[in-house]
Amino acid sequence: MVQGWHGWFGTFTGVALVTVAVLPLVALAVWALARRRRAAGSTSAWRTSLAEVGIVYGTVPWVWMIMLPGEDAGAVSGRVSLVPLRDLITIFADGGPLRFTGQVVGNLLVFAALGFLAPLRFAALASVPRILALAAGCSILVEAAQYVLRLDRVSSLDDVLLNAAGAGLAALASRPWWSATAQAPSDRPRPALAPGR
Repeated sequence: MVQGWHGWFGTFTGVALVTVAVLPLVALAVWALARRRRAAGSTSAWRTSLAEVGIVYGTVPWVWMIMLPGEDAGAVSGRVSLVPLRDLITIFADGGPLRFTGQVVGNLLVFAALGFLAPLRFAALASVPRILALAAGCSILVEAAQYVLRLDRVSSLDDVLLNAAGAGLAALASRPWWSATAQAPSDRPRPALAPGR
């Protein structure tokens, strides 16, 4: 059972429960944004609103979870692993295949929503290399924050590579819809016609 505010906001289970609990509010936010955009004359109100809210809803809980402090947060110096695959090999050796699989899948999902939806919302990001660069940059910021804040976590190059790979794979999955983003009319309101036209 989740106990107190720390149970809701300071544990993986709590974050997952909060994420599910706010889903109706997320749906309401999409509806409100889309309605406002349609009233302003946008021709892609639902698509734009769903993509924007989806990026936030699909990314924030994962980042929140990986920023949760460990048991010795603040008491130990940050740890860094810059050798590719070293961290993953250690996890497999110490934790076994189940923990290894959870680590890999979790890291692939961190920026997957960003990778899937950003090209649908922003035509300038409709490119796998750009999504990879964006996700890698975001991941480096998160890993640097873990180190600087001394969260008792390992700031790992493997995490950056997996986070970027997850975003890239998600971007490839949404690629069939990219052309619609490039061809869609601007999201700006349509100009009013002058009287008599």
